[in-house]
Amino acid sequence: MEALIAVPKQRLPCTPRGRNLTCRLRPPRSSLTFRQQTFSAVAAPARQQVTHSMPPEKVEVFKSLEGWASEWVLPLLKPVEQLWQPQDFLPDPAQPFDAFSEQVRELRDRTAELPDEYFVVLVGDMITEDALPTYQTMINTLDGVRDETGASASPWAKWTRSWTAEENRHGDLLRTYLYLSGRVDMRMIERTVQYLISAGMDPGTENNPYLGFVYTSFQERATFVSHGNTARLAKDGGDPVLARICGTIAADEKRHENAYSRIVEKLLEVDPTGAILAIADMMRKKITMPAHLMYDGCDPRLFEHFSAVAQRLGVYTADDYADILESLIGRWKLEKLEGLTGEGRRAQDFVCGLAPRIRKLQERADERARKMGPQGARFSWIFNKEVAL
Repeated sequence: MEALIAVPKQRLPCTPRGRNLTCRLRPPRSSLTFRQQTFSAVAAPARQQVTHSMPPEKVEVFKSLEGWASEWVLPLLKPVEQLWQPQDFLPDPAQPFDAFSEQVRELRDRTAELPDEYFVVLVGDMITEDALPTYQTMINTLDGVRDETGASASPWAKWTRSWTAEENRHGDLLRTYLYLSGRVDMRMIERTVQYLISAGMDPGTENNPYLGFVYTSFQERATFVSHGNTARLAKDGGDPVLARICGTIAADEKRHENAYSRIVEKLLEVDPTGAILAIADMMRKKITMPAHLMYDGCDPRLFEHFSAVAQRLGVYTADDYADILESLIGRWKLEKLEGLTGEGRRAQDFVCGLAPRIRKLQERADERARKMGPQGARFSWIFNKEVAL
């Protein structure tokens, strides 16, 4: 199953700042011949856009759940005074210059032995976190739960604003750590972020909060897995501080996953057929990673290449995708769901039988990839160095 991703048509020349290098998609084991034949855990097929697919009367479902959301969703946020802040993990600029410089030197010493491929996935995760304005915008397109005024007292709006505020710390922290490491080309990273926010995202949620909350349940679990794995690799690579950073971000993502999954759980209780149809709809489309329109001005297949490195390093894989699906099926007790229409039962059968199919597709794809031999691509984020895919 070949992954299709939307990419900009324009291809621009690219020279990393301070380096006499040209960004070209022609590594020795040319990435031009690379075709990702895997079940993609990150990208989704191109699709026709659909808007406002939720029947208007179902807006009342979310209106009726406002009291429940105040009691069961908002408490999963933490007071600002109790939350960590990026500065808790970074060299202290208020220290005398020599002391601050020593802390930066220690940070660079810790990151010196981490491989380039690790920085590719860490940068990709940071860019994904930094495109936060897009995600708040996406949630505020959902009928019945959007923030109608920008400061609405609705519990749905309060959740979205506070979730955004908590998530905002993730990109801030990772970006500053990467900047201080000296291992990456910050200008190319910043350019990628600007391209990504400008491009937006299309997860296929159709202004429909049923679909939107299924998407966010899955996506928050995926980011928990990804950050947890970058934490493990940082620890193994000799940087315990970076490991703690990634692990702390992963803990936030787990808490947020709990909130979104709790919402879907409630929808399955009050509207079992509507909810299982939404889950099946999103799984047929495939859960698109939020940075699927990533571009740096050089590589029109940047996201595909980044995701291939993440798959190879075990940061986020097709097996993780199947594991997440199985985890949500178990949490939501989908196999035991009752009170469904005939269409709902068919959706239930599809969702509950999907994970094994994904694993079989991946096994076949892995075998094809082994026959193709090694492939590589250059990444502008690490000064145009080549990394194996």
